[in-house]
Amino acid sequence: MLPYPPSVNHYWRHVGGKTLVSREGRRYRSKVRSLLAGTRPLTGRLAVEVTLFPPDRRRRDVDNALKAMLDSVGKGGAYLDDSQIDDLRVVRGEVVEGGSARIEIREIGTDGTP
Repeated sequence: MLPYPPSVNHYWRHVGGKTLVSREGRRYRSKVRSLLAGTRPLTGRLAVEVTLFPPDRRRRDVDNALKAMLDSVGKGGAYLDDSQIDDLRVVRGEVVEGGSARIEIREIGTDGTP
C-alpha cells in the first residue's frame, strides 16, 4: 500500500527551460522510498496491477496518477526501470480518507505468463 500519488500535472515543474520533479513529487518519492526500504529489485519482465483509492469524489483520470507512482516505485528499488513493465492494469477503487494506492508487481515470462 502506498500513499495516493500526485497527478502528473503536480509531479513535474518547468523552471527556466528545464523539467524537474516538483517539491510535491520529491516528497512522494521519499515516502515511497521509505516504504520500500530493503526491497530487492526485480530484474525480469513485469506485470503490474494498481488499484487507486482516491481521497475524494473529484473527477480524476487514473492514468495521471501512474507516472509519479511507477517512477517512485522504481526509484524506491522495486525494479530497475519501468521499461520492464509489459502488462499494466489500473483500477479505480472506492474513495478512502486520505487516499491510497495498492500496487502488485510480479515477474512474468517473456511470453507474458507468470
